[in-house]
Amino acid sequence: METRHTHALAGTGGGLFWSRVMSRQKNQSNKGHGVSKGKEREPRTLIRFKTALMNTLMDVLRHRPGWVEVKDEGEWDFYWCDVSWLRENFDHTYMDEHVRISHFRNHYELTRKNYMVKNLKRFRKQLEREAGKVEAAKCDFFPKTFEMPCEYHLFVEEFRKNPGITWIMKPDTKNSDDQKEEMPVENYVAQRYVENPYLIGALDHQPLPDVHLTNVAVQKTSPDYHPKKGCKWMLQRFRQYLASKHGPEAVETLFSDMDNIFIKSLQSVQKVIISDKHCFELYGYDILIDQDLKPWLLEVNASPSLTASSQEDYELKTCLLEDTLHVVDMEARLTGKEKRIGGFDLMWNDGPVSREEGPSDPSGMGNFVTNTHLGMPSQTESEWDRNIIGSAGRLGGSLA
Repeated sequence: METRHTHALAGTGGGLFWSRVMSRQKNQSNKGHGVSKGKEREPRTLIRFKTALMNTLMDVLRHRPGWVEVKDEGEWDFYWCDVSWLRENFDHTYMDEHVRISHFRNHYELTRKNYMVKNLKRFRKQLEREAGKVEAAKCDFFPKTFEMPCEYHLFVEEFRKNPGITWIMKPDTKNSDDQKEEMPVENYVAQRYVENPYLIGALDHQPLPDVHLTNVAVQKTSPDYHPKKGCKWMLQRFRQYLASKHGPEAVETLFSDMDNIFIKSLQSVQKVIISDKHCFELYGYDILIDQDLKPWLLEVNASPSLTASSQEDYELKTCLLEDTLHVVDMEARLTGKEKRIGGFDLMWNDGPVSREEGPSDPSGMGNFVTNTHLGMPSQTESEWDRNIIGSAGRLGGSLA
């Protein structure tokens, strides 16, 4: 099973990570004391925005109070751009203090498969040197991967040591924006195939080509596809299902391991991403769960799909984008002490963030509980009961 409606939002402060699962719930409280805010910004009542994406994003921006669309060469305060514009124009564009743009300049350090694996391997070695093998093992959440052709000989050696193992060849530049730009594919990654994906119901193990391609676009072509019901589950329902099958402790471990993927993957690029106060990034995480309830990171998308496949999907992505804009806070309304903003949880602020009030105690000696609510029921009415994941084989959809 592959979860796709998990997001991570990286802010401009370098060590500030938010995580979110898609939720339809609006008007959740923004409270807590997990972040200290830097220089105060002037509140703004008029935000000039620009984007070329004609999907859910445009609807959200046009309906946001005080936000006005600008076109062509008009001056803007907020630009949700594609990476091709970023690459061609960022170095030649002057931006005032308050201006925000939707990508880091070298976001590809995490969103290109070969770079992601390179950075994770490097970070794992660093952890082993500085904190030991136990801590380094927390990075063992991506299948064994080789970059081709530069690691061809290493791949051949591994292939011969483990005959019969299936490997998948993937273009290293394959993400939403790269497909649009039609970038030439020069390099590939060879990644070990996860042969025991978690399946729900009486579904047989599908043939290899279908297992990794069973997303919404493919499932919609099935004769038994129901356009209103779709192929997605509420995340809370999925968590309850797993708890009934495997017990709450195993499920708690699974979701904690997924939180670890968000933190460790972002930490792996924290020192190489060019930190610019004008930039933020909404990442989309593709995570596959195997039969042992181990989550595997397959890829991270710099441009997760924001085009809705159904009315429910539209509502989910609308709430995701509204919450993202709340976190970016163009209006300068936040105090800087928030631990939750809409469906986003502040998980890391130069250290793990506790769900409880008071000083953090990540040592494990106290009652430290990480500030995350992934798939958990909330004290407020139906707060998380619309979080969703896709169904067996591949979950459709689109992290911070």
